[in-house]
Formats: sequence, structure tokens, C-alpha cells
Amino acid sequence: MKSKALITLLQDGQVHSGESLAQSLGVSRTAVWKQIRRAVDDGYEVATVRGKGYQLLTPVDLLDAEKISSGIAPGIRSILSLRVLDQVDSTNAEVIRQWQTGSSSIPVCIADCQTAGRGRRGKAWQSPRGENLYLSMGLTFHGGFAVLDGLSLVLGVAVANALESLGAESIGLKWPNDIFLPDGKLGGILVELQGELQEGVVQVIAGIGINVHMSEAESVDQPWTSLASAFPALEWSRNRIAAAIINAVHDATEVFADVGFSDFRAPWQSRDIFLGKTIHARGGELEGTGEGIDETGNYLVRNAEGVTPVRAGEISLRMRS
Repeated sequence: MKSKALITLLQDGQVHSGESLAQSLGVSRTAVWKQIRRAVDDGYEVATVRGKGYQLLTPVDLLDAEKISSGIAPGIRSILSLRVLDQVDSTNAEVIRQWQTGSSSIPVCIADCQTAGRGRRGKAWQSPRGENLYLSMGLTFHGGFAVLDGLSLVLGVAVANALESLGAESIGLKWPNDIFLPDGKLGGILVELQGELQEGVVQVIAGIGINVHMSEAESVDQPWTSLASAFPALEWSRNRIAAAIINAVHDATEVFADVGFSDFRAPWQSRDIFLGKTIHARGGELEGTGEGIDETGNYLVRNAEGVTPVRAGEISLRMRS
């Protein structure tokens, strides 16, 4: 977004003269006008106040690498490689590219906009500019693929903890990796395995998307909500949310790597939106009551035949209509 420097100057909502903007940006007034046009094309509402200058009418919440870093615990910050981008195809793909450089740091990518964001099963993830948080972290585990049972649920607990620390309430979790509020879906988690670097060492990308300011999403076919619409009395900063999630994910995955899934079963079940509800799974072949999760993170469905575990990645669960 070439107009970002201009938007940074205008984000206070005051009227700024073309001359002062040109001086601050080190460009001509004609160049300022062109950047104003560009900002409008990017979706910002900028008023031209005759004889006075320009005023940004759109509330903005700009990503800032320094502000995000300042909110990350020092011990975690020192082992991260943080990239904050205006636009990227996919933050998960960018983490892979960071790994390919051979860096030993934990790669983290945050973007203002994704052009090819992905959800589960290859579905497109709506990624409008400037409205939501798109964050991916590269995680490394020792012990092979077997130690990863329940990881997506651990990440869900971590994200819920982070959002609750910032004032959100009633965060629910939908098996295996969606974040919910009572009014609808708030976000999702995409876990991608990159295979073994060497025997027993596994790389995993945790992609996390959270609706922060989004107010419209015509192509989304299910109820959804955002932090700003659900909690309008709170001020939601994407920089603060990003730092809180990075801290929470790092801490949770350290515990997970040490003791496994056991410590996360109870906090996940306390947020289970399917618990005690009539649900169906496997395309409707399995129906019953949601019974929570077992010790490895499989979802349990109870019916007349007994309790059946449903494995992550095998199906999706839907409320029975």
C-alpha cells in the first residue's frame, strides 16, 4: 500500500494542509494529491476540505512492527523473526519462504491483506485490507508427527486466552479449529505440516485469522462477527492483539511440547460450543450428542450405539438444523 505513509499522517482525523503533508512526506503537492487518490482506491474515505486540506474520515488501525514487538515478552521477542507486510499471497506461504532462508529464529508473518488466504480444505479465507488480523507462526516440534495430536485445539485455547486477556468474553471453540462468539464465527486456525527436517523434528505452520473491524462480508455463507462489533466499548488494536496471540501461542506450545495435550483438555472443553448439543458428522452418517473431546483431541459423539470418536481432518461438525 503506497499510501500508508500518508494515512499514518492523516490517522488522527484532523484536517492537514497539502503543503504540510508534502513537507512531511518530502514530495510535491501534486504527489500528495496522487497519493490521496491512491488511498481512496485502497478503500479509505478522505475528504477534501476546500481551502484547508485533507481529512481522513475512515477509522484506521495500522499495523506497526515496532508496536507489535514492544508488546511481545522480551524472552520471546529475542527468538522471533517478525515480518509485517502490507500485502502477501498468504502469511502461511511467507513463513515457508522464511524457513527456506535457513534462519533458526521462529518465523512470524503478519499482513494487512492476503491475496490468496486459505482456510481448511483449501477454502478461500476472506482477507480484506486493514480490517482483520492475519498472522502465521512457524513452530518446530521434536518427537515426530505422533506428538502433534491435539495441536490445533491447543492453539484454539491459546487464542481464546489472548483475546480474553484483552477484554473479550464468551469465547467459544468449535472443533477442531474455529473461534466463535455467541453471534457467530470470529476466526479460524489453519495448521499445516511441513514434514520432518530430520528424523523426529517436525515443522508446523499455525495460521490464525481473527475478525477485528470487519463490518461486511458478502461472500461469507455462515453467521460471523468481529471483535469491534461484539465489544464496541473496547478499543481494538491489531498490534496489541497480534502481540497477545504471539505470546499466548508461544507459551502454550512450550507447555504442549513438554507435557502433551493433557493440560489443555479441560480449558478446551469449557469453551466447546457443541457440548450437549445434537450434531451430525461424516456428512450426516453419524448423528448424536456432542460429548467433548478425548485425551488425544478427537471429538466424541454419543448416540444409541455408544460413543464414537471423530478424528481431526476427517470431517467437519455442524449443528443439526
